Amino acid sequence: MIKNNPAPKPKVCFFCLNNIKEIDYKDAQVLRRFISSYNKIVPTRRSGTCSLHQRKVALAIKRARIMSLLPFINR
Repeated sequence: MIKNNPAPKPKVCFFCLNNIKEIDYKDAQVLRRFISSYNKIVPTRRSGTCSLHQRKVALAIKRARIMSLLPFINR
């Protein structure tokens, strides 16, 4: 039996939608949205961010990890 699933809704970039120009590495609450439960950076296909903001998010997460605002590993 074949199900007629509707097409998945397109993912919209969180930063484009909220008109956020700069991504701050000190804003750990926003950055936690873009890391998985294993503290890995979530890929674009899952997070829905555009490629420009995905690069900025990855850089901000790496900076936040160095500044000890986000963990490198789970304990």
